[in-house]
Amino acid sequence: MNRRRVLIGGGSALAAAALGAGSWRAATGTMRAYDDYSARLRAPLSSDITDVIRYATLAANSHNTQPWRFRVTRDAIEIMPDPSRRTPVVDPDDHHLFVSLGCAAANLAIAADASGRPGEISSDGRMVRYSFTNGTAHDDARLAAIVRRQSTRAEYDGRAVPPGDLAALQAASAMPGVDLAIITAPAVIAAIRDLVVAGNDAQMHDAAFLRELKSWLRFNPRSAMETGDGLFAAASGNPSLPTALGGLAFDRLFNAASENDRYARQISSSAGVAVFTAEQADASHWIRAGQACQRFALEATRLGLKLAFINQPVEVAALRPELARVVGTTRRPDLVLRFGYGPALPFAPRRRVADVLSS
Repeated sequence: MNRRRVLIGGGSALAAAALGAGSWRAATGTMRAYDDYSARLRAPLSSDITDVIRYATLAANSHNTQPWRFRVTRDAIEIMPDPSRRTPVVDPDDHHLFVSLGCAAANLAIAADASGRPGEISSDGRMVRYSFTNGTAHDDARLAAIVRRQSTRAEYDGRAVPPGDLAALQAASAMPGVDLAIITAPAVIAAIRDLVVAGNDAQMHDAAFLRELKSWLRFNPRSAMETGDGLFAAASGNPSLPTALGGLAFDRLFNAASENDRYARQISSSAGVAVFTAEQADASHWIRAGQACQRFALEATRLGLKLAFINQPVEVAALRPELARVVGTTRRPDLVLRFGYGPALPFAPRRRVADVLSS
């Protein structure tokens, strides 16, 4: 769910030459191996219930920490928070954590129903439960969107989205207790852009935020595959670097001015911005916001759109009131996405199902 990109400049080729091609590959792995790994994660759905969980784990989530655990019973699948994967600096009240559970629940319900396990989602504010019965497996076009959806942190081409597609996005993400504002007016997008830049600038000058962010960065395919989590450099269009060199590049080259400029350009290139706002600021409603957001993302993917989170004015609490004013609400905004037509980038990594299952 987070949207960070590390600008490492053009020195990677010189570093590779200094290390030697063989040593470089040993330190970083190869994109061919990573593509094979990614394809296995996104293989077609089978009837096995662990495959339903695999599809659930492909959902959006903050910093790609995948802060969830799953438990399977005779007639239910439970999704529980994993407190060891919290991000307390950027998400001190676990807002993003519970949103992430909601995103996973949306994927889970689609995959479970398609596998012959129709059911319903419920939540007590501490966990999510999908209670199912026995049914018949069937095709669902949304399964293809689950495996193709990604947060595309790149510039888009500026084309407008047809009104019919905007209406489809609104309808697909309808969720009781959650409002969605789809914004295409240039002046309002510019106001949100300014808030994103202000929030990014505040975060970039927060040493604790930068330490937390750096701990979740994966600078090369080998690291991404070994951990199965985190923000993979190639998924933001960056070249691969050995971990130590990537950390050094982050410390020396990642700065507020370049990041602020990049966000401004990316938002200006987008067709629109979507802002999700729940009726109440509690875990149950954050889960609902996550479900709505994931449904929006899947419909956007089905329509050929790309999207990326720009949550800085949500994460920086002092900016939330102004964001609420801009979008015309008095409630706390939950999620901000930009969308449009853009390129495909490598997918983010995911952990194995065995690593997220609880007995």
